[in-house]
Amino acid sequence: MKNVRSRTLFAQAQQYIPGGVNSPVRAFRAVGGTPLFITRAQGARLYDVDGNAFVDYVLSWGPMILGHAHPRVVRAVRQAVARGMSFGTPTEQEVRLAQMLCQALPSIEQVRLVNSGTEAVMSAIRLARAFTKRDMVLKFEGCYHGHADHLLAKAGSGVATLGIPESPGVPAVFTRQTVTVPYNDLPAAERALRRYGRRLACVIVEPVAGNMGVVPPQEGFLERLRELTRHYDSVLIFDEIITGFRVAYGGAQTRYGVIPDLTCLGKIIGGGLPVGAYGGKRELMQCVAPAGPVYQAGTLSGNPIAVAAGLATLHQLQHARVYETLEQRSAHLAEGLRDAAKRAQVPFFQTRIGAMLGGFFTEQPVVDYASAKHSDTQKYARFFHHMLRQGVYFAPSQFEATFLSTAHTNADIDRTIAAAYTAFRKL
Repeated sequence: MKNVRSRTLFAQAQQYIPGGVNSPVRAFRAVGGTPLFITRAQGARLYDVDGNAFVDYVLSWGPMILGHAHPRVVRAVRQAVARGMSFGTPTEQEVRLAQMLCQALPSIEQVRLVNSGTEAVMSAIRLARAFTKRDMVLKFEGCYHGHADHLLAKAGSGVATLGIPESPGVPAVFTRQTVTVPYNDLPAAERALRRYGRRLACVIVEPVAGNMGVVPPQEGFLERLRELTRHYDSVLIFDEIITGFRVAYGGAQTRYGVIPDLTCLGKIIGGGLPVGAYGGKRELMQCVAPAGPVYQAGTLSGNPIAVAAGLATLHQLQHARVYETLEQRSAHLAEGLRDAAKRAQVPFFQTRIGAMLGGFFTEQPVVDYASAKHSDTQKYARFFHHMLRQGVYFAPSQFEATFLSTAHTNADIDRTIAAAYTAFRKL
């Protein structure tokens, strides 16, 4: 595979950009080698500066559910740009997007648009703290909620421990208010809530974990969190930045029938442009300025370009059979990868929820971050590069999700399965 131009650009980038990238996982540190420098994308394909083409299963880390450069999304963005790129005022289109979000997600009666997932989560937690007049937050190990200081915490040696900073530059005092327990571990969550419940402002969770690989919730996990947070008068926050409109039109809360108090959104609702949102019950959202005292603002929040892309994307997702088709093709890929690994006698544990897949190089089931870490990351790195040389682009990390779009065809999936069998055999 040619990569002379990518190597040259990466060397230049490292002179001016920390690590040569503007988001860490792009640097290929987990798999080795030189990151791809992409020049364009169309449908389910990426094209790099060296002229290579790849079937893309990263999809800009999830938002391109219609594939790249979908004609209706591109047309909506062009029309919006022609009208002006930012006004710093309310627009009719942001009202329409807010209306669509409120209609789609059962937990949302009012919603505030922001510019990123991190901003959405940070704002939702501030709102929960103000509403409950409490400071502590409970999160789950391996669930990533953006890079706000108080969420960059990891579990200690105990079952339920106060967080310690996972990143230099985060004061320990910030994460002391963060309690971390294992994902899918209800006894640990119950013990933590018995100990801290009356001090917890909120419990925040990815309803389907997507940042330790894809780890679905075990039966009863989300339902019990809903019961516990009601009992202790804590706010339940679903981080649906990845799962929102991906695992179902109304998100994971619709798929599982569990309704949180607040929901954080991003990715798909911007159609590939920077966006985030948080929303929930009216009594909570009415606390947000200017309706209430909880301050949150953003110069580019609800900007007309991202809103136009989001509206066009959501309108397309409302078409009949979109999710049925995504479900069928995702199942086809998941079953094909599992069978290819089995035929090649390679230990491989496959997970899937909707158009969101995970594959772990381990024999044991993956149900939480601890079991995910048993994956053979070196084997994944070799697999990744074997696939890349065959024109298939998976995430450059064992602990990221595989995404499908409506642009992926059965032929793309069959080609991917055949390439995977070759890659598994070479392992």
